[in-house]
Amino acid sequence: MKITHIETFLVPPRWCFLKIETDEGIVGWGEPVVEGRAATVQAAVHELADYLTGQDPHRIEDLWQVMYRGGFYRGGAVAMSAIAGVDQALWDIKGKALGTSVHNLLGGACRERIRVYSWIGGDRPAEVGEAARLAHAAGFTAVKMNATEELQYVDSYAKVDAALARVQAVRDATAPDFGIAVDFHGRVHRPMAQVLARELEPYRLMFIEEPVLSENIEALRDVKRATTTPIALGERLYSRWDFKQVLQEGLADIVQPDLSHAGGISECRKIASMAEAYDVALAPHCPLGPIALAACLQVDAVSHNAFIQEQSLGIHYNAGNDLLDYVTDQSVFEYAGGFVRIPSGPGLGVEVNEAAVRELAKVGHRWRNPVWRHEDGSVAEW
Repeated sequence: MKITHIETFLVPPRWCFLKIETDEGIVGWGEPVVEGRAATVQAAVHELADYLTGQDPHRIEDLWQVMYRGGFYRGGAVAMSAIAGVDQALWDIKGKALGTSVHNLLGGACRERIRVYSWIGGDRPAEVGEAARLAHAAGFTAVKMNATEELQYVDSYAKVDAALARVQAVRDATAPDFGIAVDFHGRVHRPMAQVLARELEPYRLMFIEEPVLSENIEALRDVKRATTTPIALGERLYSRWDFKQVLQEGLADIVQPDLSHAGGISECRKIASMAEAYDVALAPHCPLGPIALAACLQVDAVSHNAFIQEQSLGIHYNAGNDLLDYVTDQSVFEYAGGFVRIPSGPGLGVEVNEAAVRELAKVGHRWRNPVWRHEDGSVAEW
């Protein structure tokens, strides 16, 4: 079998899909994207096509190494996201060619389903209590919310109190054992992160996410010492080498590699195994589309340390189009009792609605994340 053609599609709300064709008529789908830089990643995919066209798609590990090591400059969000989408599509092809799921090719599933959580609150969280109540009523057992809006390096306790009030509203609207994850989103600098982490202790959170930017290793050490709440991070780490120091120093209790950013199924499987060796849990990052979610579920299936999966259905970013718009069988992501079943179909286990992809690619998108500013006019972390 040989790779004959690579095609990409920018589709709303903010995604990029990839289709790889072969001379035997089997196609694979991937989702290579950096939110807000989709066209850049799209260009990087087509640069990688020079290494792929005419090659045997079954040789996934060799092709991964060529894409990674064939560039003198490597790593980072754009390159690793391009590799990620190609890797997903190659696994999809291999599974379809052999008539089995990706997780079966990776050794077989160690679970039948995985817990999922729902996003509430948006970028500027306000009335989260009612959203949490609705998620609880819909059967979800956990939600994630942004902790704050923008925060200066040292900010007011009024903003701390407002964050605590929002978490209390979620707790009041749900149940004592309902999972609440609070995402600092890298918006918070070390002084305020330490304060917030300490003040949130009584709420018995499921985890705090990205308490500070992951590159601020020194600050991560301080925040980790300031709380017993589990710390989650990793959506802006792109390879096993990026995760190495975090794991060696015990700075995270939960790693969150993104299957569309961190080298795809091949690399995230390795990151998950590294984390397991350090007794660290796995919760893949995925506020993206159906192909990315399907890839996550394949890795969740074979990773003993996976405990919960992010998913984007109904997330505030998905205005106008959602992940079910692009699959022919919407029941593949049917949530029940706060869980989703691992797809068992060949390849990634989802059938992409190519007609919908092509039609919505005519619309495309130019999504950009907001640029926020502090009261003094300086740029704030989003």
